[in-house]
Amino acid sequence: MLMKKHSDILNKFGKKVKDLRLAKGISSQMDLANKAKLDRTYIGGLERGERNISLINIEKIAKALSVKPEELLKF
Repeated sequence: MLMKKHSDILNKFGKKVKDLRLAKGISSQMDLANKAKLDRTYIGGLERGERNISLINIEKIAKALSVKPEELLKF
């Protein structure tokens, strides 16, 4: 089980990804997953705060959302 402080940052990161996805007009997790070349279930877990993402995947998602990687960490 993740410690509370770890789950907080994962939840914030997941919410940021979801908010940016929707703001960019990407309505489904599947569409984002395809753009980022990641699995849809991975994106779903990430948005729910269940995944501890790697730097490589942060970069993939940032590119798919047309934002700088650091934008995903502003919450």
